[in-house]
Amino acid sequence: MKFEVTILGSGSSLPTVNRNATAQFVECNNRYILIDCGEGTQIQLRRFKVKFQKLDIILISHLHGDHYFGLPGLISSMHLLGRDKKLQIVGPSELEMLIRPLLDVGGHHLGFELEFVPLDYPCNQIVFEDKKVEISCFPLKHRIPTHGYVIREKNPEFKLNKPAFDSFQLRLTDIPKIKRGEDILAPNGSVVLNRELVLKPKSARKYAFCSDTKYTQTILPHIQAVDLLYHEATFTNEHAARAKQTFHSTAEQAAHVALAADVKCLLIGHFSPRYSCMQQHELEAKAIFNNVMLAEDGLIMKI
Repeated sequence: MKFEVTILGSGSSLPTVNRNATAQFVECNNRYILIDCGEGTQIQLRRFKVKFQKLDIILISHLHGDHYFGLPGLISSMHLLGRDKKLQIVGPSELEMLIRPLLDVGGHHLGFELEFVPLDYPCNQIVFEDKKVEISCFPLKHRIPTHGYVIREKNPEFKLNKPAFDSFQLRLTDIPKIKRGEDILAPNGSVVLNRELVLKPKSARKYAFCSDTKYTQTILPHIQAVDLLYHEATFTNEHAARAKQTFHSTAEQAAHVALAADVKCLLIGHFSPRYSCMQQHELEAKAIFNNVMLAEDGLIMKI
């Protein structure tokens, strides 16, 4: 099953010709998730050929404009294009009172249900769950209430060991039970243990998104050993004082978080528009943690 992250916007505060404001599209086991929705996100969705009518859920980290100003326009476009499927939006409790009046004043009587799931900071809970995916939130340290998110696939089904299945002469109707982990009654009346019929499943994959935040170790329990960690790295060490003042992180600090959390890969982004080249970000991060990627608009990360 596909688990991919598409970077729609990798910049901070001000969109530039090369970097849009923060937004990411995540496809996880046929669930379609948008994380943050900076100005111009719907254009980026079109640019990178993402069908935004597929979206099941939108996660908003906090209420700085570069993380949600694109939301009213995206919702309006969904309506104009005939959406009739419910859309769930998770974010700060004030988000609904910001978005609904904009739509109401403009006379938008949506053709689909808009469900807001409010988060009161600090919040650490599961915000979405079904048979295939679980999404949880955790508090970050920024100037205003801000949450990060972890997207986890549910434990994959057991994979059938076909030679073993054939050797016991089991029935095709037994396969769903085997994949659910059940023992099976063979035609001869004996019980075949599930472990004899399956291959060891792959570990469930996890993606963590750490939006705007200063360096903090309080997030470590929430992101421990994830396959991919996105962590903001707005500044280089040259501007460490500015990072501290604005409650942002440097690339080096992001790498320290990745190292302490024992993640497999670190993706850094939310770069300040003052930088035209991100080579120094990469150098400073890789001095601490080897497996580092730079977020670029259009980058697709396979997990």
